[in-house]
Order: sequence, then structure tokens, then C-alpha cells
Amino acid sequence: MADLALLASGRDADVFALDESRVLRHYRQGGDTAPEAEVMAYVAAAGYPVPAVYAADGPDLVLERLDGETLLDALLAGRIDVGAGAELLVDLHDRLHRLPARFSAEPTDRVLHLDLHPQNVMLTSRGPVVIDWRNAAEGPADLDVAMTALIFAEVAVGRDAQLADFAREGLDAFQQRATPPRASQLRSALGMRRVNPTLSVVEKAALDHAAALVHTRVG
Repeated sequence: MADLALLASGRDADVFALDESRVLRHYRQGGDTAPEAEVMAYVAAAGYPVPAVYAADGPDLVLERLDGETLLDALLAGRIDVGAGAELLVDLHDRLHRLPARFSAEPTDRVLHLDLHPQNVMLTSRGPVVIDWRNAAEGPADLDVAMTALIFAEVAVGRDAQLADFAREGLDAFQQRATPPRASQLRSALGMRRVNPTLSVVEKAALDHAAALVHTRVG
């Protein structure tokens, strides 16, 4: 991949340009991208906005190359205000959670993204598109909401003071608009973050502080 142009790098993957219409998403630690491709195909067939998947092979996904910018970049630059960004995230949750689970026999289970935050939403010429489905699973919809709120809260208690203030504002706006998750689902989200290999020791040590910022309901 040395001859490919690097477009972006995340905690566990790099994205390279293949041509004007396709990108290669490569997971640095390996793994099987087939499950990610399958869930993306499932939600796409139901009309949910995701990049088109052209191929999945081991740690590599060939995906539609999207135009535009991330919701995070638009928020930080002031091109979209925090309230509108929060409304967009809530709408993307609501739309996703109208889709029934593919495999679970529990009738209330839904498809969950479990990493649905502003950096994983692209604002494109065809509207918002949700990227990075590696953590996707099935379960109660409010687990997904709890995870988004917790990720906001992690940044809010982080060491970057300017970003922390911004994340706290984003968390407040999101929680004003989303139905609060049950306390049990926040505990589940917290447990998942504790074993997330992409989080640093410092980030994991702050998880309880972050969780204390998230509003929940009984359950």
C-alpha cells in the first residue's frame, strides 16, 4: 500500500485512495471485514445511509469514496451548530433503530452501530452517511444511545481542555434530544469500553468519571 495516497488514519484503520470513486479501508491489526460488509449491506438495503461496499477481503474493505467532511470537522469549524449536530445524531440513531435485528430472536433487538459519534458521520452531497461499522452488533436500541453519550463524555473529561468544553456542550445537546438510556445499558456500554483495545490506559482510567456525566433512566 506504499504507492496509495493516505486519506485518513483512525485508531485501528487507515484509509487509502484507490481512485476517484473508491477507497481502501485497511485494519492495521488484521481481522475479517466480512461481518462489517454484511451489516453495511443489510442496512443499505433498508435505505440507511452507508458507503457502498465493493469488496471485503481479510482486513481490507473497498468502499465508496465519499465527498464532504466529517460532522466533527463541520462542528469544530462552526459550519454546523451543536444543536443541529445533536439533532442529526439522534435522527441517525432513530432511523437505524427502526431496522430489526438480522439474527436475534428478541423482538425488541435492533441493529446497533456502537460507535456513532461525529467523527463517524460524513456530511456528503447526498446527505449524512455513517461510516466505520466494525463495532456493529444487535441489542437494545438504548445501548447504542448510551455508547454515543459515553464517547462524548470521554472527550469531555479528556486532557484537551478546548475539545473537552466542546464535547461537554455536544453531550448536553445530545442528551437533551435523545431518550435517556437505561442505567443497565450505560453499564453495558461502560463494560465494552473497558475492554476496547483502542483505548489507552489513561482513557480507561477516566471511564467512571465519564459515565457519571451521562444521564440515564431506571433500568
